[in-house]
Amino acid sequence: MPDLLIELFSEEIPARMQVRAAEDLKKLLTDGLVEAGLTYAGAASLSTPRRLTLAVEGLLAQSPDTREERKGPKVGAPDKAIEGFLRGAGVAREQLEERDTPKGPVYFATIEKQGRPAADIIAEVLEAAIRNFPWPKSMRWGTGSLRWVRPLHSILCILSDEAGASVVPLNIDGIKSGDTTQGHRFMSKGAISVTGFDDYEAKLKAAKVILSPSERADHIWAEAQNAAFAQGLEIVDDKGLLAEVAGLVEWPVVLMGDIADDFINLPPEVLQTSMREHQKFFSVKNPKTDRIEKFITVANIETADNGATILAGNQKVLFARLADAKFFWENDIRVAEAGGQPWLDSLSNVTFHNKLGTESDRIERIAAMASALAPAVSADADLTQKAARWAKADLSSEMVYEFPELQGLMGKYYAGPAGHPVEVANAASEHRSPLGPSDDVPSAPVSVAVALADKLDTLTGFWAIDEKPTGSKDPFALRRAALGVIRLVLDNGLRIELDKLFDAQLLRHEIALNENGDVRTALLRDLDNEIADHGVFGAAIRTILDHFDGDLSKHLEAVKESLPDTSSDLLGFFHDRLKVYLKDKGIRHDVIDACLAMPGNDDLTLLVKRAEALATFLSTDDGENLIQGVKRASNILTQAEEKDGVEYSYGADVKFAEDDSEKALFAALDAAEAAITPAMKAEDFATAMTAMAALRAPIDAFFEAVQINADNQVIRRNRLNLLSRIRTITSGVAHLSKIEG
Repeated sequence: MPDLLIELFSEEIPARMQVRAAEDLKKLLTDGLVEAGLTYAGAASLSTPRRLTLAVEGLLAQSPDTREERKGPKVGAPDKAIEGFLRGAGVAREQLEERDTPKGPVYFATIEKQGRPAADIIAEVLEAAIRNFPWPKSMRWGTGSLRWVRPLHSILCILSDEAGASVVPLNIDGIKSGDTTQGHRFMSKGAISVTGFDDYEAKLKAAKVILSPSERADHIWAEAQNAAFAQGLEIVDDKGLLAEVAGLVEWPVVLMGDIADDFINLPPEVLQTSMREHQKFFSVKNPKTDRIEKFITVANIETADNGATILAGNQKVLFARLADAKFFWENDIRVAEAGGQPWLDSLSNVTFHNKLGTESDRIERIAAMASALAPAVSADADLTQKAARWAKADLSSEMVYEFPELQGLMGKYYAGPAGHPVEVANAASEHRSPLGPSDDVPSAPVSVAVALADKLDTLTGFWAIDEKPTGSKDPFALRRAALGVIRLVLDNGLRIELDKLFDAQLLRHEIALNENGDVRTALLRDLDNEIADHGVFGAAIRTILDHFDGDLSKHLEAVKESLPDTSSDLLGFFHDRLKVYLKDKGIRHDVIDACLAMPGNDDLTLLVKRAEALATFLSTDDGENLIQGVKRASNILTQAEEKDGVEYSYGADVKFAEDDSEKALFAALDAAEAAITPAMKAEDFATAMTAMAALRAPIDAFFEAVQINADNQVIRRNRLNLLSRIRTITSGVAHLSKIEG
C-alpha cells in the first residue's frame, strides 16, 4: 500500500489561519479519497508559514471494482421516466432487466464500475480541494483564475512504496506538481527533492525548516525558559501568543532583550499588553518584584552576530511604543490625582446603546443596584456605590483608549491616586469577571456586588428593549453575562431573590426609556430604597403614583402590567443557562426541572442545593424505586379524578384502613411529614430526602397488597385520598413528576 505526500508551497500564510487550513486540507482530501473508494490507514496534516502539508499512510493503490443493482420504474412506465433512470444509472435500455415484484414487473439496472488507479483519483480530489479551499480571505495573482490565501508557488504530490516514489501528475493554472520543495527562505538555497514523508521532514530540517507547529512551539518555550532561568527570571505564560509566534517562523531563534529603565516601572500589564499586541514579544518578569524587566522575541534566522542587530532593531521599535504608553500613563495619573472627574463627566458623551443611553446613565443604574445588593453580599453600601461609579472611569483614560483590553485593570491603578480605598480599586479590576467558564470569580464583597450589578443591568437592559439572544446569535454576550451571574452567586453562596432584582432594574430601564433625565433622576432618588425592599409591585409603584400624575401615571400602570412577563422570561433564560452549567457538573436536566417547579426558584443557591440533594437521592435504589411508586400513585389519582370529576385531596382517615400495609402507610406518611416539614423550612434537604426514602417500602407494600379501586366506595375514596397525600408530601421536597423514567 503506497503512502501519499502533499505539500502546497506559497508565500507566508497568516499565523491565525494555518492550523485551520491544515485541518481543512486533511478533511477535503481524506473525504474525497474515501468517497472515491480509496481507504487509508492514517493521515496527518502540518503547517509552516509557507506550506501546508498532508501525509496519508496505507492508501489503496487502486479503488476496488464495484457492482451495484439499482431498482428502476415499473415496466410500462412513461418513456421519460425510463430515460431519466437510464441517465442516472449510466446504462443503455438493452441493459435493463425485468423482474417480478409484489407490485408487478420492475426494471433493474446492474451498474459495474472498474477500479481506478490511486494517482488519477488523487489528482482529481486535490485539484478540487485547491480550487474550492475555504480560506477566510483569498487573492488572485497574475493572469490565472486560481485563488489562494497568498500566491501559490508549487505543488508537491508523490505516491511512494517499496518500489520507489512517483509524482502524481497535476497542472493547476500552470502550476505543475512535482517531487521538490524549498527550504528556509534565507538559510537554504535550491530545490529539495524528496521520496516520502520521512525523507521530506528530515531534508526540511536540514534546510532550516521545522515542519511541526507543536515542535516549533516546544522549542520556543524551552529556549525562552532556559534564557530566563539563567538570569533568575520567569516567562509570563501566554499560550495564545506562543501558538501565534510558532506560526510566524519556520526556524525559531529565541533572543532576549532588555527593557530600558525609563519604562520598567510602568504597570506590568501595560508592558505585557504593549509588547504582546504590537511586537509579539513574550514578557519576562522578576519573580521577586513581579516587574517586567526583559522581553523575548523570536527571530526566523540565525545571524553572525547572534541576533544583536535584530535585538537592537526590535528594541528601537519597542521603546517608541513604550514611550507612548509612558506618556499615556503620566497623563492619566495627573487626571486621577485630581479626582478623575473629567473621565466620569466624559462618559455622558459615550453611548452604551442607542436605546439604553450613555455609559453615565448605565453607571447610575449599576450604582443603584450595587447598593441594593450590598447587604446580601455583606458589603458596605456607600463603599459599593463609590466602587460602582469608579469601575468604568478608566474607559475615558488615554491608556484604555490605546489598549481597550486593559479596561478595569487601569481603573485599579488609578484608584489609589484618586484617593479611593483598596476595595474600590479591586472592584474596578474585577467587575467584569468572570468573563469565561475558566475565569476566576471575585470573592471580595464590594467586587461581587459591583460585578453582579454590572451583569444584571446589561441583561435587564437588553430584555427591556427586546434584544434577546436568538438561536446561535448573541451579539451582546448575554449568555456569558448570565453564566457570570450564576457563578458569582453559586461560588460565593449568595442568597439573592433574582426576580425582585429583575423587577427593580427593569423598572429603572422603563423609566429611562420613557422619561426625561430630570424625572428619571428624581424617581430613582426617591425610590431606590423602596424598590430594594419591595420590588416594583408594592410600595414602589404607589410612591411613583403619589409623586407624579398625568401621562406618567398611565405609563407606569402599563409598566406594572408588562414587567412580570419580562421578568419571568429573563428568569427562564437564567434557568436554561443553569441547566447547561449543572449538566457539566453531572446533574440531570430532569432533576433540575423537578426543582425549578418548586417555590423560590429565583434563589439559585437554594435551587442548586435542592438539586444536588435530589440527584444524590435518585442515585440510590430507594430513590429510583420511590419515584416509580410516586408516579404510579399520581397516575392512578389523575385518572380517578378525571373519571369522577372531583379532586381527591383531603379526608384520608386511618379508621377506614382495612389492610395492615394500608395502616403502615398511614403511619409512614405521618412520620415522613413530621420530618420533612421542619427539614424543608431549615433547608436541610439531606434530612428531607432521607425521610422521603423511608416511604419506599411502605408504598411498595401498599400497592402489592391493596386494590385502590375497591367495590366499597368509602374505601375507594379513602385510598385515593391516601394517594393524594403521598403526592402532596413528596412534592413538598421536589416536583417528582418531572423525573424521567
